[in-house]
Amino acid sequence: MIYETYSAEETAALGEKLGREAKPGDVCTLMGDLGVGKTVLTQGIAKGLGITEPISSPTFTIVQVYEEGRLPFYHFDVYRIGDIEEMDEIGYEDYFYGQGLTMIEWANLIEEILPPVRKEITIEKDLEKGFDYRKITIEEVGA
Repeated sequence: MIYETYSAEETAALGEKLGREAKPGDVCTLMGDLGVGKTVLTQGIAKGLGITEPISSPTFTIVQVYEEGRLPFYHFDVYRIGDIEEMDEIGYEDYFYGQGLTMIEWANLIEEILPPVRKEITIEKDLEKGFDYRKITIEEVGA
C-alpha cells in the first residue's frame, strides 16, 4: 500500500489509523532518512493505541516501552547499535515476539534478527511535491 500525506498532521493521522488496527505481536519496521517524519508517524501510532504520554525517539536508550495503551508499545531506534550483540543484551526477542506492537526504526541495520513476518514501512520525501509531502509505503513481509 502506498499513502501520500501533505502535512505532519496527515502523517500522524495515518499513524493513528495503523495504531488502531494493530494486533498483539505485530512488528513494524520503519525506514527513512533523518527528518523525514518517522517520529511523527510513531506518535500517531501511539495515539491510535491509546497512549497519551509523550513519544520521542529512543536514540540513546535503544528501546522505550509504553504500557498504558490497549497494547504494550515497544519503540526501538537501532541507529546507534554498534553490534548485533547489543540487541541480545536488551533481550530483543521478548519484545519482537511479545504481545505488544513493536516499532523498529532503522531496522535495516539489524536485518539478520528481524522476525520473518512484519510490516515494512518506508517514508520518503519529494520536494517537487512540496516541503511537507511524504510517500509512505507499507509492505507486508512473510504474511
